[in-house]
Amino acid sequence: MGTTRFIFAGVAALGMLATSVFADDLTGMVMRIDRLNGTISIQQTQKGTVGGSAGGAGALQEYKTKDAAMLEAVHAGDRVTYSATDNNGTGTLTKLQKQ
Repeated sequence: MGTTRFIFAGVAALGMLATSVFADDLTGMVMRIDRLNGTISIQQTQKGTVGGSAGGAGALQEYKTKDAAMLEAVHAGDRVTYSATDNNGTGTLTKLQKQ
């Protein structure tokens, strides 16, 4: 019984760590806006200097938007601060602010 609780606690902790990437404010550059599908592609900028040059580019992610106003607020090439959640493997922007 004690081992089972330990395993479930570990799985719960890993699940929270996996979704914490989407919880913090991230920074990046808008690469593409698809108004027909309601998506924005953002290339995340890397934080810190570990293993890369300053201002290096991170992964390119495509996010769904909560509302159409987010699509109109930014343009390709804009630097942004954003937050996103993960809904069944699809990232959804919860906050998008032009820098």
